[in-house]
Amino acid sequence: MRILITGVAGFIGFFLSRRFLEEGRQVWGIDNLSPYYDPELKKDRLSALKKHKRFYFEKLDLADAPALNRLFAEGNFTHVINLAAQAGVRYSVINPAAYVQSNLLGFANLLECCRHYPVEHLVYASSSSVYGLNAKIPFSPRDAVGHPVSLYAATKKAGELLAHSYSHLYGIPCTGLRFFTVYGPWGRPDMAYFSFTRRILAGEPIQLFNQGKMRRDFTYIGDIIRGVAACVENPAEADAEWNPLSPAQDSSSAPYRIYNLGNNNSVELERFVAVLEDALRLKAVIEYLPMQPGDVQTTFADIESSSRNLNFTPEVSLEEGLPEFVRWYKNYYRCS
Repeated sequence: MRILITGVAGFIGFFLSRRFLEEGRQVWGIDNLSPYYDPELKKDRLSALKKHKRFYFEKLDLADAPALNRLFAEGNFTHVINLAAQAGVRYSVINPAAYVQSNLLGFANLLECCRHYPVEHLVYASSSSVYGLNAKIPFSPRDAVGHPVSLYAATKKAGELLAHSYSHLYGIPCTGLRFFTVYGPWGRPDMAYFSFTRRILAGEPIQLFNQGKMRRDFTYIGDIIRGVAACVENPAEADAEWNPLSPAQDSSSAPYRIYNLGNNNSVELERFVAVLEDALRLKAVIEYLPMQPGDVQTTFADIESSSRNLNFTPEVSLEEGLPEFVRWYKNYYRCS
């Protein structure tokens, strides 16, 4: 394999690259080191990866089509894993242009490169946010997802549609992975568990929206990485049973697949906070607030197809995973 990972300095990109490098594989990584959250954290992730001799990094933005084409012309990549994106539901309300630039234009540029420099498999990050107004629980990748409630979710669904069109037209094996609330060491500072930890340690109040009646399918980073790695090894294939009169949403007559990667367990936010309090040995001061624009009340992953086809089985409970994050956080930020 000659593997290209975009967004390599990000949370998932870092762990996936480290896994492949420890297995003795070569990894080419690109990242634009966006200041959306602390670039120093991204640079520290990169520093850890650069200790491996088989790791090659270039600072590059997917929106820079000429630079991306040059990279593909030189790289001869067999597998591409697209983890680069402008993340965040609430931020998409105030800065929509960043999502169009990265999640639409950037991904379209990447698909064009996979077209002109054919790869064996393109795996790309989607999101549980695409389920939007869908109230059928748990969320199945076979369900229609045409009603996003944030621009972020809309760009992720648009990415799935772009991938399908390229898979259909040019035979590119494409697999989209809908991630469900990924958490763990080296995580994203814009995520609730990260900011909650910082605020509780500082004695500051935390905010629970929808009066705390939110539920999330929290999924530990180690479980996610096992799922992504298994997916990379299993290129999407055309579904011989796909019926255009009753079209399944997660497969196609083209080599195209969609999977959920989640813990298959929806947890109320107040229980999540209680587990975090136990890990920190501190009580949180809580402010209860109304629902925020772009949020969904519940996420819950149906992982039947990913379990069947990728042998994906989440192993880490919240009670195991959150203390691992807290230990990393205290060590990284040198706090007691």
